[in-house]
Amino acid sequence: MKTILVTGSNGLLGQKLTDLLKGNSKYNLIATARGEDRYPDKTGYKYVSLDIANPQEVEKILSIYKPDAVIHTAAMTNVDQCESDHAGCDELNVKAVQYIADACDKRNIYLTHLSTDFIFNGEKGPLTEDDQPDPISYYGESKLKAEQIVQAMKGKWSILRTVLVFGIVSDMSRSNIVLWVKNNLEQKKVIKVVNDQWRTPTLAEDLAMGCFLAVDKNAQGIYNISGADLLTPYDIAQHTAKFFSLDASLIEKADSSTFKQPARRPLKTGFVIDKAKRDLGYQPHTFEQGLQVLADQLKQV
Repeated sequence: MKTILVTGSNGLLGQKLTDLLKGNSKYNLIATARGEDRYPDKTGYKYVSLDIANPQEVEKILSIYKPDAVIHTAAMTNVDQCESDHAGCDELNVKAVQYIADACDKRNIYLTHLSTDFIFNGEKGPLTEDDQPDPISYYGESKLKAEQIVQAMKGKWSILRTVLVFGIVSDMSRSNIVLWVKNNLEQKKVIKVVNDQWRTPTLAEDLAMGCFLAVDKNAQGIYNISGADLLTPYDIAQHTAKFFSLDASLIEKADSSTFKQPARRPLKTGFVIDKAKRDLGYQPHTFEQGLQVLADQLKQV
């Protein structure tokens, strides 16, 4: 039985990976995050506290558990926070990746690293794996530096780039665009949603499956792992309103210039996912199917 160690297991993707891997007959899961384990059912896997910004801890945990693969999901993902806290962003998104990459290389451990569409400037999309990164935010810069660290590894690695992940965790501690739209419309609030940004929103379960497929197939290189539907946030809001039978007239169109945010966002991204489909057998849900998955889970919360 092979061992997979996941960083950031308390996050949305981390919890979906726990859903997917716990009790798996082929893989033994070591889930890691800072502090206490927030996953509700503690059976079928082992949890270990790990601060990825502490190189001694990274070395210690990888030495003790000797995983065959690491799926690195932990990061500072708040784009505006990265813009205002460069040091914190560098620590979690760049230095920590170096610690993990070095520790994996030393032990011949396969590394799957999560990246983002925010490494691009937003001038065109959907993008392939061969398009040239050109980040316009500090978050994007930090994630590109992390990619370069992984690509410099001596051992085997994969980089999985993703876009606008949505889904729910059991304690509802994480929000995303779908939940934000649903909650506001249920409260009869008028919301302004941009219609000049384009994304391929990604169901968290699909991203977890992409991570699993990369590890299972020992994939090497960069892969786009996202949904297939190219939508604006306004489109996403309209689909969400219709699916949950909410009042779509409360949704107002806006353009990005009306939102004053510390960090710039790329206008157009989205991914071409043909390589992941061909090489990994990756098959994401449609956006509508993703809404159904989320709706089914909400009934159980």
